[in-house]
Amino acid sequence: MVPFRITVAALATVAAVAGGALATRYVGQPANAAAPAIQAAAPGSSAAVLPDFAAIAQKYGPAVVNITITGTRKTGFQGGQDDDDNPFNQFFRGMPFRFGPPPSEVPMQGQGSGFIVGADGIVLTNAHVVKDASEVTVKLTDRREFRAKVLGADPATDIAVLRIDAKDLPVVKLGDPSAARVGDWVLAIGSPFGFENSVSAGIVSAKGRSLPGDAYVPFIQTDVAVNPGNSGGPLFNLSGEVIGINSQIYSRSGGYQGLSFAIPINVALKVKDQIVTTGKVAHARLGVSVQEVNQALADSFGLKQAAGALVATVQAGSAAERAGVQPGDVITQYDGKPIGAAAELSALVGQAAPGDKVKLEVLRKGDKRELNATLGAAQVEKSAQAGEAAPGGGRVGLAVRALTAEERKQANVQGGLLVEEVGGPAARAGVQPGDIVLMAGGKPVKSVDDLRAATAGSGSVALLVQRGDARVFVPLKLG
Repeated sequence: MVPFRITVAALATVAAVAGGALATRYVGQPANAAAPAIQAAAPGSSAAVLPDFAAIAQKYGPAVVNITITGTRKTGFQGGQDDDDNPFNQFFRGMPFRFGPPPSEVPMQGQGSGFIVGADGIVLTNAHVVKDASEVTVKLTDRREFRAKVLGADPATDIAVLRIDAKDLPVVKLGDPSAARVGDWVLAIGSPFGFENSVSAGIVSAKGRSLPGDAYVPFIQTDVAVNPGNSGGPLFNLSGEVIGINSQIYSRSGGYQGLSFAIPINVALKVKDQIVTTGKVAHARLGVSVQEVNQALADSFGLKQAAGALVATVQAGSAAERAGVQPGDVITQYDGKPIGAAAELSALVGQAAPGDKVKLEVLRKGDKRELNATLGAAQVEKSAQAGEAAPGGGRVGLAVRALTAEERKQANVQGGLLVEEVGGPAARAGVQPGDIVLMAGGKPVKSVDDLRAATAGSGSVALLVQRGDARVFVPLKLG
């Protein structure tokens, strides 16, 4: 069974016509908590010292809040509008008629977590916690409740900023996520299933994780137990500093299974500052689609190691095109920061502002180049996926032909070869009938002779293949 990601929106109670139904969406909350004090071992004991989680909970627990939202949710078929949260709608996609109750709105209630970052009433939480809310209530540990105003929310990073009318509030201390190490103790405080100020602890499992659909966020992965209602709560390090916002889990069962993810606090603060200042968030755009460099691709491009972001396409008129980036380039550094994986580039670009000037270091046919780019305004950097290459023998295994003028127009390409049949090494590499081969070995493919020349030798050669609107490099092992 394939693992899937779940965002824990909150405890959502939907009042149906005949009664109430409890609908829970799971919010992942990595809990990496560090204690400001370390508990010493007993005299004469050889036991290792343990972090003092109680000190963190006591000092910063009052700055963690419970968030309750109320609103309405549409039910029934929407006359052609797809409701992705309704699994039954999947059976009716594309049909001219739908059957079922007429559309209606029913009351909805949900819960989540948040934490105070400003004594004047600024609260951070997840965007999905307050999505579609008509009223948001923030409850403190001293039982005071405040009607909150949503200053803004950014679905791209899943960050929302609230304000409550209060002063001299307890606040958390903010830390540096980059200083966290894999294996460090961490602690989370939140409201799982509505149990306010619940504390859980674990360790940092990994850093810089990329998740499908979240190109802007290099997540902190932990093994802290998380449950519905934990979303938006803080993740503390051993110094009692918040280094992340608990956001998601990965699960096969729909419940916590040891994989939880937090948004680094530095990402959240950049979003918060924009929302407080302007009421909205602007993300930067480089204008490329990139893919991971595996060992087969590294061999194809003559790279010393499988690292960097391989550029599959460059969008016309984009910052990347103006800077001189080309398909087949491998971006190895962004503004002096090494790029180990494609997702790292996407996250760095997404956290920048439109108009920022950055330096890109790229490898092009083995040569190192430095390019200067002025970032454009926001679109998510696409991450292309390639089929895994398998060791192959024999020849290429492709039956191809030139595209007709109409086919070139429909595919929006100038040249290339249409794949009609696939076998051998090409099939094992993931090439499919209907694909269009645009480049081979870093050179444009305009004829069968071009493809034959590029694949005449042995070793590995990279094909740039277009499938629908997506382009991806496929490493082809030759005998």
